[in-house]
Amino acid sequence: MTIEIEDGGIVIDATLIAPLLNVAPEDVPKLMRDGAITSLCETGVGDDAGAYRLSFFYQGRRVRLQVSEAGEVLRRSSVDYGDIPLPQAMHRPGG
Repeated sequence: MTIEIEDGGIVIDATLIAPLLNVAPEDVPKLMRDGAITSLCETGVGDDAGAYRLSFFYQGRRVRLQVSEAGEVLRRSSVDYGDIPLPQAMHRPGG
């Protein structure tokens, strides 16, 4: 599955991140609108120029996708702290 990257905008199908956040895909848009799911987009520099790191936060989970310039998901990871809130450092670039 690829991610659409056009004119500075990034579009991700909810079915890609929902299972990693442990929510139903149909709930993702509302959770994002309500601010329950937040995100961070980092643009690669140097050897990573043109690539992106997309992070999504929901409750005690952080999901991170590394994406090529063409929108191909190169790597995905998730951290689950369970009932413990995510440390604020995980919400910052490079965290």
